[in-house]
Amino acid sequence: MSESSAEAVAEAASAAVAVASATGAAGGWRRATGIAGAAIGVIAAGAAAGVAVERMTVGRAMRAKARLALDAAGPYGALRGTPGKAVADDGTELYYEVDDVEPQGGPAGRRRRLFGRKAPLPVTVVFSHGYCLTQDSWHFQRAALRGVVRTVHWDQRSHGRSARGAAQLDDGVPLTIDQLGRDLKAVIDTAAPEGPIVLVGHSMGGMTVMALAAQYPEFIRDRVVATAFVGTSSGRLGEVNFGLPVAGVNAVRRVLPGVLKALGQQAALVEKGRRATADLFAGIIKRYSFASRDVDPAVARFAERMIEGTPIDVVAEFYPAFTDHDKTEALTHFADMPVLVLAGIGDLVTPSEHSEAIADLLPDAELVLVPDAGHLVMLEHPEVVTDRLADLLTRAGAVPAGATVGGYGSTSSTARPG
Repeated sequence: MSESSAEAVAEAASAAVAVASATGAAGGWRRATGIAGAAIGVIAAGAAAGVAVERMTVGRAMRAKARLALDAAGPYGALRGTPGKAVADDGTELYYEVDDVEPQGGPAGRRRRLFGRKAPLPVTVVFSHGYCLTQDSWHFQRAALRGVVRTVHWDQRSHGRSARGAAQLDDGVPLTIDQLGRDLKAVIDTAAPEGPIVLVGHSMGGMTVMALAAQYPEFIRDRVVATAFVGTSSGRLGEVNFGLPVAGVNAVRRVLPGVLKALGQQAALVEKGRRATADLFAGIIKRYSFASRDVDPAVARFAERMIEGTPIDVVAEFYPAFTDHDKTEALTHFADMPVLVLAGIGDLVTPSEHSEAIADLLPDAELVLVPDAGHLVMLEHPEVVTDRLADLLTRAGAVPAGATVGGYGSTSSTARPG
């Protein structure tokens, strides 16, 4: 074994040690931690191998400098709008930003290129992000639509600039997807109290949209004119294998909720361990975020930074809600409107079969499966996602016919509109 390979394997082991250190104080966790270590080892093995290859040519100091350079140079996540705060039903402050339509004196040429010559109707497009991400994950779509149509981007509770969930932090109330649906309603009531709405949700954000429909069907009927579900699921997430062999995924399912809970109780120690094994976790994040080989390194680093920025206790707090998530019946509320269902074929987190299941229940929906794309398809192949969103706005009557966005914001040479 080469020195680089040995170092990579040692880092994989140190990740398991970090888990063990965090859970070892409670004797009841020791056996579970051993099983979890094996399961995490399965997940980490591929990433560790990639780290080993990288280390043959690139030293630790050089990699650290590269990350700093990417953070400084990358424009991703730099777009800002008019800030606002909504208050959830438990008192949690939810941060959002609004990008308004530019006046006629604005970049009319770009508006015509995107949507034709007529001014758009007063539609508000509300973007909901996924687990361990922030509103900035929609960077490319926000840039393409900026000034053309009114948009609202918000951070889900305990993510980004929103406050920690008050019910969870103060009262220990378990986080539910239904709560996120009520949060979305609070944001819309504050940021877009009138007029037609287009809902766009990625992963957990799509589940949030479904939870909104389940609890406020009259709102969907009266105000929502189109919906986009990107890389999401209506249920049965407990069956996802994350690309692991059967033994590994069974071990993960059995112990991960308890281990995450224990890790959340030792947040300071675990965050220190995450920093110490940054290279390893960067490999894991890339594996579960993207499927293409030539993703812009700055985009990959941007995704890594968002996910790393989610505290471990928040990760632990949200995870159990996904097993309970089942909003299949709520999909019926979207049957009479234009719907886009889009997913990456290489998505290991919410596999594209889940998007196909959604489309089967909404036969008039447009189903787009993007080759060579993983879970963060809106960052990996932004031009495809933006193009289909523009078409959705056209079908909803929000913009004139012929509205497409071609080739905007490509991050890889293999991306092609589908």
